[in-house]
Amino acid sequence: MEKLSMLSNILEKKGFRVSLCDTRDEAKIALLSEIGDGETVGIGGSVTIKELDVLGALADKNCAVHWHWLPGVDMAETRRLAAGADVYLCSTNAVTENGEFVNIDGTGNRVAAMFYGPGRGIIVVGKNKIASDYDAALRRVKETACPKNAVRLSLDTPCAKTGACTDCASSQRMCNVTTIISHPPGKRDILIVLVGEDLGY
Repeated sequence: MEKLSMLSNILEKKGFRVSLCDTRDEAKIALLSEIGDGETVGIGGSVTIKELDVLGALADKNCAVHWHWLPGVDMAETRRLAAGADVYLCSTNAVTENGEFVNIDGTGNRVAAMFYGPGRGIIVVGKNKIASDYDAALRRVKETACPKNAVRLSLDTPCAKTGACTDCASSQRMCNVTTIISHPPGKRDILIVLVGEDLGY
């Protein structure tokens, strides 16, 4: 937990709020305590959030959830509603030891909502997402997160077949938008939930 504690201190100095959790169960409690009854919740496409299994608890809070992974939804409309939610819940592809969040998206809805749109943000970060610096973070995204997501989504991309990024020109390419968040933009209220377990890709 020493590395997480150091990262927590750096993030707090930058203006993020931080909840430091040993386990995913603690993380689930921490993020749910930030969401009020009846609030609208947008969720960015995230294996991490799925692993935390929060949908039932959000339903108990009478929250309207906008998540384009849910079956039977209009994906474009759901992404639009998520971008205007009271709270946006997601993970990150990587965070550097200096407190920079590095993310790559195919559509851009998740990365945009992380820093603009919804009233508040909650970013859940498993210890496996920590990288030493920007270059290591980018390698992590390109060599771990994107290939695994491509396989999960049954995409016909080179990385899905080989596990390595080739900076492809595939019509199903996921690496279209890259962002770095170094501080909360416009003093935006962003809670970082740091978890002492591996979560997501």
